[in-house]
Amino acid sequence: MKTKFFKYSVLVIAAIAWGVTVNAQDNNSDKYANYENQSKDSQGNTVEHVHTFTNGKEYSFKLVNGKVTNLYVDEVKIAPEQYAKYSTEINKIKEQIRLDRIQAEKDRAQAKIDRAQADKDREQAERDRVQAEKDRTEAISSRGQAEKDQVQAGKDREQAERDREQSVKDRAQAELDRAQAVKDRAQAEVDREQAVKDRAQAEVDRKHAEEDRKLMAQLIGDLVKDGIVPDEKSLYSLTMSPNGMTVNDKQMSAEVYSRYKTKYSRFANGVFSYGNSGNIRGIHMSRSRE
Repeated sequence: MKTKFFKYSVLVIAAIAWGVTVNAQDNNSDKYANYENQSKDSQGNTVEHVHTFTNGKEYSFKLVNGKVTNLYVDEVKIAPEQYAKYSTEINKIKEQIRLDRIQAEKDRAQAKIDRAQADKDREQAERDRVQAEKDRTEAISSRGQAEKDQVQAGKDREQAERDREQSVKDRAQAELDRAQAVKDRAQAEVDREQAVKDRAQAEVDRKHAEEDRKLMAQLIGDLVKDGIVPDEKSLYSLTMSPNGMTVNDKQMSAEVYSRYKTKYSRFANGVFSYGNSGNIRGIHMSRSRE
């Protein structure tokens, strides 16, 4: 039997423009960051999404014009008035994103410089070979230069050997460059496929969350109608599993559990819990599937 776990909270998700995902990871720690390039939403705001693990905690938030919104810490949504408690870690994350982008730009600039220098070196090598050929021709035309020609010929042979050795190295480096290019293209394809899978899974999660929210509203209505709780606000906790059901930490009778288990088997087939604390409501559910 395979067990699949679903865990989420009811979220309000704003429509945004998708960007290209960038990842940064430190091999000596558990830190890594996943964030999108800056994009614009329908109101013209600059939007970024950040998801990272640092110092043993998971952070997920959205930056709208540089301001933090939709902050989650270990999948728990944080109220805006509590953002200040996490400002130190958030500022570190934002600074790391900024440094990563600066370093990426430097790397691209350096690569461009290296390619330009390689082109210059090849052009100079060609000029040197042309000049060497001219020198040898002039040496042959001067009889008095016969000895010098022999000396020069020796030098030319040595240079030719060095040129051949360099040519071998150049071909080997070119092969390495081609192999790396193949790897880079393969990785880019893997990244694109993963992005498609991630978007598809996010859509599935949103649909499940909406289904569970509607079913939970119906269940609460039944609890009120059956007189188990006086109204929706008075329900602060509910659990349901194959072994029983509790409402506000009170164990329900077998008869009540049987009725609700039959009607709400989606919740009863796994381990389901509902919590209502002030303005924060959340559903946690895990269930087994064949």
